[in-house]
Amino acid sequence: MNETMAGRIRKRRKELKLTQDKVADYCGINRVSVSNWETIGKNGTSPKGANLIALAELLRVTPEWILTGEVKPENSSVSESLPSYAVGSFDLWDSKTPLNDDEVELPFYKEIELSAGTGSAVQLQDSGFKLRFAKSTLRRYNIQPDLAACVTVNGNSMEPVLPDQATVGIDTGNTKIKDGDMYAIDHDGLLKVKRLYRLPGNGIRIRSFNTDEYPDEDYQTEQASAIKVLGRVFWYSVLR
Repeated sequence: MNETMAGRIRKRRKELKLTQDKVADYCGINRVSVSNWETIGKNGTSPKGANLIALAELLRVTPEWILTGEVKPENSSVSESLPSYAVGSFDLWDSKTPLNDDEVELPFYKEIELSAGTGSAVQLQDSGFKLRFAKSTLRRYNIQPDLAACVTVNGNSMEPVLPDQATVGIDTGNTKIKDGDMYAIDHDGLLKVKRLYRLPGNGIRIRSFNTDEYPDEDYQTEQASAIKVLGRVFWYSVLR
């Protein structure tokens, strides 16, 4: 039997022995809102934006699993490390701020926008800003710092996981499609961030989270050749 989103949230919360009050405190909301997330039917609501990210962090699952059930929890108890989508908090630095021993700077291309919509034709320009990550964290997820960068997402096609103006980290060293993962792509000159699936004959399916406004796009072999995978989204941050 397919489990509902409300059922997944409730079941996972109980597995971790968390109360609704604990979830509410962590997400910065009231308990009634958490109760509504676990309510099936017309009175139920869905976590969105920063609340979705916070809930996923607390439950030690991915936002995708909460919404779709496609990605399973990594384990049944709270672990010390977060799933790969949450590499940790970040700060904005300039070139004069010294690095700690376990820190590395990734370029933050503020001028570039990866569209979560129909696409954005933009030029890559380095603003000079950096986002700092722990070397040990990147190493744990097999991400080479010189092959990673952070950019801004524009549009609403990837809501509620990636709201407009969310920041994402792109691993350009990982371009092999794993069904359901998010990737930055160059689609015939337009830059986008989407979920990708492989189709028979080297075809590609492009999928948004906001499927009501953005239905799946299937491209067969010849059409798919116009899609260049730039890198996998390994991290994202949402501020609301």
